[in-house]
Amino acid sequence: MKEFDYVIIGGGCAGLSLAYELEIHKKLNDKTLAIIEPRSEYKKDKTWSFWRVTPHNFDDCVKKNWKNFSINIPGKTNYLECKNFPYQSIDSGKFYEKINNKLKENKNISFFKDITEINKKNSFIFNSVPEIKKSHLNLWQHFCGVEIETKNNFFDEEIFNLMDFDCEQRESVHFFYTLPFSKNKALVETTWLSKINDSSQKDYDKQIKEYIEKHLKIKNYNITYKEEGAIPLFYPLYKKEKNKINIGTAGGMTRLSTGYTFLNIQEHSKYIRENIENISNSKKFEISKKYQFLDDIFLRVLSKHPEKMSGIFFNMFNTSPRTVIKFLSNKSNFLEDLNIILKMPKWTFIKALFY
Repeated sequence: MKEFDYVIIGGGCAGLSLAYELEIHKKLNDKTLAIIEPRSEYKKDKTWSFWRVTPHNFDDCVKKNWKNFSINIPGKTNYLECKNFPYQSIDSGKFYEKINNKLKENKNISFFKDITEINKKNSFIFNSVPEIKKSHLNLWQHFCGVEIETKNNFFDEEIFNLMDFDCEQRESVHFFYTLPFSKNKALVETTWLSKINDSSQKDYDKQIKEYIEKHLKIKNYNITYKEEGAIPLFYPLYKKEKNKINIGTAGGMTRLSTGYTFLNIQEHSKYIRENIENISNSKKFEISKKYQFLDDIFLRVLSKHPEKMSGIFFNMFNTSPRTVIKFLSNKSNFLEDLNIILKMPKWTFIKALFY
């Protein structure tokens, strides 16, 4: 069996982002790379959205940018601007096509469906497949979204709705999310922050239908695309192994309080590329301990007091949008962190330190 210098396990967002970063910076001209990915074909299967707080390699895969957004709870709506950090949505189909077309140009890069097809004994491995220990106590962000096309122009394509809490909560945290790509096309998503063992929350089709027809009051529409997923709001199992680095969600690149992962993956890929010549001895790349600590408290409150979370999210956005966006994207300074913390119900969060 053939040996490779590098092996990437999992050819999804993290694995392909890393391969692309190494390729465009000519780190694979004299090195071989095997990508292990079981899927037989790449097609659009996800929508990655985030605030553009740092540059990335995939501006040409962005489906839409927004500079205005709203967040609402029953009876109240907050309209906000995000001109400095536009919100972007990436089409995974374009992302896969761009990267795979580039990787095909290099004969040193090979795809395999199973790790048993290669000899990995002397390879450095980048693993993007998380090892999840199932527990009924773990919180997840689980969701289902549909892209719809309306008969008539309905949406204001200049503003997206980040969180609409005006929906049934079922003793958890539940909101809808609407990204209008044009006046008659939008992604409408139902999102839960909860313990995923409660299957009663997974009647996604019913939730979305009621929201579109009763809340948005859209009667004539067609569903053109559907996606479903679950993001762990806890760190997967991690053990340090020689010649192996975990990447993506497996490598702790998901921000636990938000589920945002895409830009963290890009920064991790850049870090690996910059240190690839001495990767065995490089320092572990991780989301700042500051955010790990704050997210831990935040998720304790979410678990104990789901009924308070809509108000907490809404109040958080009563400060400067720039400050909140930087905080949610791991780019805030001490004063910005303090500004966010002061918006929180202090006694609730202080008690969470001792749960």
